[in-house]
Amino acid sequence: MSNTHDVIVIGGGAAGLAAALILGRSRRSVLVVDAGEPRNARAEGVHNYLGQEGTSPTDLLRTGREEVARYGVTVMAGRLVAATAGPVTDGDPVGFTVTLDSGEQASARRMVVASGAVDVLPDVPGLAEQWGRGVVHCPFCHGWEIRDRRIGVLVGTPFGAHHALMFRALSDDVTAFVVDPAFADDTARAGFAARGIRIVDARVTRVLTSDGRLSGAELDDGSVVELDALATASTAEARVEGLEGLGLVAVDQFMGDHRIASAVPVGPTGATDVPGVWAAGNVASPMVTVIASAAAGTMAGAAVHGDLVQADLAAALASVDTAR
Repeated sequence: MSNTHDVIVIGGGAAGLAAALILGRSRRSVLVVDAGEPRNARAEGVHNYLGQEGTSPTDLLRTGREEVARYGVTVMAGRLVAATAGPVTDGDPVGFTVTLDSGEQASARRMVVASGAVDVLPDVPGLAEQWGRGVVHCPFCHGWEIRDRRIGVLVGTPFGAHHALMFRALSDDVTAFVVDPAFADDTARAGFAARGIRIVDARVTRVLTSDGRLSGAELDDGSVVELDALATASTAEARVEGLEGLGLVAVDQFMGDHRIASAVPVGPTGATDVPGVWAAGNVASPMVTVIASAAAGTMAGAAVHGDLVQADLAAALASVDTAR
């Protein structure tokens, strides 16, 4: 395998593979570096992805790898630990060299960062073990699967009250656990009452499990509320480790005064502030679903190819001028 490519894609999820696909079909040499830690690995299925509804995350990525391989894309297991900027081909002033955790290095003229995000969860014993199963965060991603069940919602963020109302559209049995009273004012409580949502003003101290399934929430007074599912917000942190050498950083995202995520700022096509680097998927948009991540990867890949076309044209014109 050559260690110099047109494009290196960091991350082999939906966004990264979609970028690699359109680039491979454009006859670009592409290396995808994948750490093998997809954000949705714990989920049983991918939802709201037209044509792939209910497909397991593992199967979706396996199919994606098979598809990009048809067009000469190489997918390598590894983790980025460092990246530097500098020309790697004659006639193109832009380029990058990355170092992987194996010590191997690879270079490319352009880079797509699709490294995703990691969910930082509330510090409640038993909650993380049920993440992606009995503990969910998105009514669109998981709501159908827990419809008509006993659903609890942790209200501890600015959108916690709305979260509870969203899940109420899926079940008649919804309990709002008011973790932080600041996010459940009189208006929110009136809305809960109007929609028949039970209000519990107590701290959840443990998520309970029975036979591998979520069974309830233990409160700070020792009582237990029986549940089939618990909804909570996470803080999505962009994965940008190893990219500091390029000056690529994630910035905090806020809802009001409440920090909800970090993300790499991008333009409409995924271009970052670093020339030659695009970003797509959850690393740039922490709240988007799998299909939206794939679409963003396609957009970024197309933009990268267009940028390379212009760079090739500039080099060719310079060569003609030199020949004269």
